[in-house]
Amino acid sequence: MKGFLQHRLFWPLVTLLLLLGLNAAFSSSFLHIEWREGHLYGSLIDILKGAAPLILVSLGMTLVIATRGIDISVGATVAIAAAVAAWMIGGSLVVVDGVPTHVSRFPMWLAIAVALGIALVCGAWNGLLVSVIGMQPIIATLILMVAGRGIAQLVTGGQIITVYYAPYFFIGNGYLLGLPFPFWLAMGVLAALLLITRRTALGLFIEAVGINPSAAHLAGLPARRISFWVYAFCGVCAGAAGLIVSSTVKSADGNNAGQLMELDAILAVTLGGTALTGGRFSLAGSVIGALIIQTLTYAIYSLGVPPEVNLVVKAGVVFAVMLLQSPEFRRTLVGWARRPAAV
Repeated sequence: MKGFLQHRLFWPLVTLLLLLGLNAAFSSSFLHIEWREGHLYGSLIDILKGAAPLILVSLGMTLVIATRGIDISVGATVAIAAAVAAWMIGGSLVVVDGVPTHVSRFPMWLAIAVALGIALVCGAWNGLLVSVIGMQPIIATLILMVAGRGIAQLVTGGQIITVYYAPYFFIGNGYLLGLPFPFWLAMGVLAALLLITRRTALGLFIEAVGINPSAAHLAGLPARRISFWVYAFCGVCAGAAGLIVSSTVKSADGNNAGQLMELDAILAVTLGGTALTGGRFSLAGSVIGALIIQTLTYAIYSLGVPPEVNLVVKAGVVFAVMLLQSPEFRRTLVGWARRPAAV
C-alpha cells in the first residue's frame, strides 16, 4: 500500500478522479454513456476526443523534456500542419454524374503526408539548432514559435481556410469500435512509444542524456543524435495534432490553431510526474496530465465560470496540484502538523 501511495502516478490519478467527481457532482448526466448511431455518446467520450491532440503533443514533449530540453513551438507547428493540410485538401464543388460533389484539391493521403513531413522538418529544425548549433532549447524553439505563426498565416493567406472534403473529417470526428478515432490515434502512438522506450535501450539512452549529457557522450551514446530525433518526433506529434484540430473544426486558422498548446503540453508533462530537469519520464503520466487539463477545461465551461477568469482558475488548480505532487511540500505540511502547539 505504501508503495502505491509513493508511485509517481498516484497523485495525477487522484487529481483526475477528483475532477471527474467534481463534474459528476454538478451534472447528474456527466457519467452517463449511451450507444447511439453506432458509437458511444457522453461527456466522458467528449473528454477523450477533446484530449487527443493534447495527448499527442504531450507525448512528443515528454521525450524532449526527458533530454533536458523544451519545445515552445509545438503550437505553431500545429497551425502549420493544419494550414498545409487544409490548403491541399480544400474541397472544390464539382458536378459528378449530375450530382454536386466536393472533391479534394490533392489526394488526401498526399496532403496528410506533406503536412506531417513539414511538421517533421519543423521538429528537425529545432533539433538542429539545439543538438548541432548548440542553442538553448527555449531560444531555439522560440524562433519557430514566432516564425511558425507567420508561416501558417502565409499558407492560409491570412484567412480561415474551410475544408469541404468529407473523408477528411473522419480524422477528427470519426469513430472506431465505438470510441473517437483521435483517441485511438493517440493511444496508438502511446503504445508504440511504450514498446520502443521500455522494450529497447532507447528509453535508457534518453534518460541518460537528460540526466547528464556530457557523461552520456563520454559513455559512447550518440547524445546529439538522440536529442535531434526527439525534437523531430515532437514535431511529427504536433503535426498529427494539427490534422485532428483542422479535421474537427473543418477549417484551418493560422493565427489561432494550437494557440497556447505548448503551455498545456508542458503542464500535462509536469502534472504526469516528469521533471523539467530531465532524466526519468512517464509517458502514461503525460497522458493522465492531458486528461486532467481537458477535464478541468470541461469543468470550467460546464460550471459556467466566466471566460475572463477561466485561465486564472485553471492556473490556480494546476498550481495546487503541483504543490500536492511535491514531496518537499508534503513533508513541510507533515512537519507543521506534527509541530507541538505553543503553550
